[in-house]
Amino acid sequence: MKAPVENKPFTIALPAGRMSEESLEFFARIGFARFSGPSSRELSFFDETGTVRILLVRNQDVPLCLLHGGAEAGVCGRDVILEHRYDLTVPVALPFGQCRLSVAAPSTQADGLFRLPHIRVATKYPHLAYRWFHERGLSCEIIKMHGSIEVAPLMGIADCIVDLVSTGNTLRANGLVELETIQESTALLLVNRPAYALQNSRIMELIRKSRLAAV
Repeated sequence: MKAPVENKPFTIALPAGRMSEESLEFFARIGFARFSGPSSRELSFFDETGTVRILLVRNQDVPLCLLHGGAEAGVCGRDVILEHRYDLTVPVALPFGQCRLSVAAPSTQADGLFRLPHIRVATKYPHLAYRWFHERGLSCEIIKMHGSIEVAPLMGIADCIVDLVSTGNTLRANGLVELETIQESTALLLVNRPAYALQNSRIMELIRKSRLAAV
């Protein structure tokens, strides 16, 4: 559906994938906006009224969309905000996207991991991982990866990993066991500071309805 020419649409940035699906279902459930959903390759689409636009981007890019004025609101994981230390207005923790950032290691090495003199850690979260090991007095080398973190110990380039865990099925399938939880995570509603300061009516409606549903 096309947006009306005379009105600028209210834009929400969402991470492509499962969290965007849960976000769209949530927006419909709280009575904010309803969407028929994007086509298989569509990265921008409108709600049924043509006044709310969704942008599908990488999870890590959602805060950047807000910081640079590309969207009035967005949804992303708490892990992204903590890792990159973005200074954003976060009015609501949403009731979906629950997971945890954890340390995991091969089951054959799990018992002795924290006794190693120097631990090689593969992760997409270098700042959070380094801080956790450093605060416990553990010497570590952070190996930043961008995907398939679970294979790092299999390749022999890491002793353990730090990654998001939901069910733990992927860890078990790759011979890894979860050892410690670094940080709980959930989906967060983010808003553009200038629009929030001006009390944008759609932002305030979204915040109000989200807070009621998140209780």
